Amino acid sequence: MIYFYDGSETAFLTAFVLSYRDEQATLVSGNAQLSLGQETVFVRADETSAARARERLLRYDKDCMHDLSMLLRSGDPERDRAALGYFRLIAKKKCPVRGMFAEPAVIETDTCLRRIGTELEHLRGFVRFLVCESGALYAPISPDHDIADLLLPHFRARLPLFPFAIHDVRRKKAAVYDGKNSFVAPLDRAEVILSADEENWKELWKDYYRSVNIPSRERLKQMRGYMPVRYWKFMPEKSL
Repeated sequence: MIYFYDGSETAFLTAFVLSYRDEQATLVSGNAQLSLGQETVFVRADETSAARARERLLRYDKDCMHDLSMLLRSGDPERDRAALGYFRLIAKKKCPVRGMFAEPAVIETDTCLRRIGTELEHLRGFVRFLVCESGALYAPISPDHDIADLLLPHFRARLPLFPFAIHDVRRKKAAVYDGKNSFVAPLDRAEVILSADEENWKELWKDYYRSVNIPSRERLKQMRGYMPVRYWKFMPEKSL
């Protein structure tokens, strides 16, 4: 049986309750290739059922909902299978399982969480803001995982005087700081009017890159390890 859900925490917990006794169950929050005759269930989020599941799981592991929140941000196609296996294990063991690396579900979950943490750390250094005519800052990103809002505390602490928007162009939403408050809003396309000085700022980034780069000792493989290619398109210093 395949249980389709909308990717939310409430819907996941509802689907978890419905599928718990089905050892062959699969949870899917996106599209799936169905086999002939395979049965499907489209799960509607049930607050009551989810609340009971949440309460019980938290008795076994007080941090498991944080793990679930992070897992549901993952862009890994195997994240639903990993999450189902991980939470089944918590329910069966009735205790935290994150250190049980003999269990495949724990390994898969740990891998997903590490990838999210790595990308979050990368983007704290790789996000490049554009200066708008209004004085606000705008940064387009296209991360593998749904983490735009997790970047807000980092940049809000470093740019407290500047309103800014971090636009996840893949998921069509933006994490916004308006100078006082932080929030997430849907954003399909951004019509950005850049300041007259923006080209100067881009040139400064390029000058910095030229000053630290040694063409005769260029190590592209090492560079791609430190600065993954998928982030280059939004980085002015890589458009030399």
